[in-house]
Formats: sequence, structure tokens, C-alpha cells
Amino acid sequence: MPQGRVVGIFVKRAHGGKMDSQPTAALEADHGLIGNADVGGRRQVTLLSQERWNELMATLGISLDPLARRANIILSGIELDNSRGRTLLIGRCRLRVGGETRPCELMEKAAAGLQSAMRERWGGGAFAEVLEGGQIAVGDVAFWE
Repeated sequence: MPQGRVVGIFVKRAHGGKMDSQPTAALEADHGLIGNADVGGRRQVTLLSQERWNELMATLGISLDPLARRANIILSGIELDNSRGRTLLIGRCRLRVGGETRPCELMEKAAAGLQSAMRERWGGGAFAEVLEGGQIAVGDVAFWE
């Protein structure tokens, strides 16, 4: 079974606020990332593929840290394209992908052309609901159920 890894975890202090990198974090079922400003609803956690981000950077000839995307969990080795309805396991946590995270105007402010480029093949990543919570850490294995 193909698997990936968590390569980054970021918590947003406030709506539109700074993203803080963390080596570990807690996910709560039906809530999201503990301490994150955006919790509850269908968009409890946002996910980004490191490889897809790297493709976007190469296409645009720029170099931005994935932190610029403002996603909560950066994954390597996990393809998010068309993953709606799939369940991702990270450690003991289970997350169900609800859909694609559409890029906003902040991506255009980060780099000209980025917002448009991210609209292809789920370049903005995905959002998910936490079905089963627990601790996650950078380096944790991630795979599709």
C-alpha cells in the first residue's frame, strides 16, 4: 500500500493571522486542529501535497515555502487530486476529505500567477473533517484507508 509522510504541521493563530510551524499537534473529532483559528464545519483541517506545491513552484519559476499556502498539514507521497470522500489515516487519526481547497487572492499576493496555477489538479490541496482524533507529528506515516 503506497504511503506518505507528514512533512509539516501549521496552526493558524487567528483568522487571516500568522501560521505557526509545530512538530506535533492534536486533532479532535468533529472539531479540527486544536489551537487553530478555523475549526468545526466541513473545513476542519487543510491538507497540501509537497510534490504538487513543488510542481507549481517549478511551473512559475519561483520559490515559496509551502507555509505560504496556509495549509495545516503538508504531506509528501500522498496525491490529493480528486480525493473527495476518501479517508486519510495519519497515526491513529482518520480524516475524510470533503473537497478541494480553492486558492484565494492571498495566493496572488504571494506570487503573480499562483492563484490561477493552483486551480489545476487540486493545486490548493484539500480540506477534511476529523473522524477520529489524536496526536500527529512531523514524520508520521500517512496513507489512504
